Amino acid sequence: MTAHAQALKTKLKAQEGRHAEPARIRIHRAISWLGRAEAEGSDLDARFVFLWIAFNAAYAQEFGHEATQREQLRAFFARLLAVDATRRLHGVLFDRYSGPVRVLIDNRFVFEPFWRALREHDGSGSWERAFEAGKKAALRAVVTQDTQTVLGIVFDRLYVLRNQLVHGGATWNSKVNRDQVRDGANLLHSLVPVVIDCMLEHPELDFGGIAYPVV
Repeated sequence: MTAHAQALKTKLKAQEGRHAEPARIRIHRAISWLGRAEAEGSDLDARFVFLWIAFNAAYAQEFGHEATQREQLRAFFARLLAVDATRRLHGVLFDRYSGPVRVLIDNRFVFEPFWRALREHDGSGSWERAFEAGKKAALRAVVTQDTQTVLGIVFDRLYVLRNQLVHGGATWNSKVNRDQVRDGANLLHSLVPVVIDCMLEHPELDFGGIAYPVV
């Protein structure tokens, strides 16, 4: 393991007994995949996928939970932001990566209604109107530094990118999607360690059951 993952693994070990077993497993799994992502060299596609798995290990709930993906993410980020006293998540979005966040928001290829309109041969222009309205809402949230709203929008976009890669909707190392894969991987590599560290610092938080417990 390297960089963030090793430091987080050491911290988890030092906090033995502080976390309920499902939370400990959740954090341990997230750190393991973060470590694999950090060991990846120049393969941006692999790096993004490993980082997404790390993030998924951190937030996903057990199967059968009625909340949608978006609702789960919203609730997860709300819990973290409530305890992020030093505003580290805010800092990643608005201090380090405000440029890539804006570029991601402005990219139609990670906007799901664009692809839906293409699949359904919808020439009504509804996706364009939704895209422009979404961009305005997102940029307003950026300007007002509404961290939770921006996180939600960013992960909506990243989830589309995740689907493209995981479901074979993109060519490995393709030239046509390098910008979003690069920016997505960089964003995740900055956000995921902060997410895990917030979870480590606050064992009182309940993130629900894990999908595949150790049996």
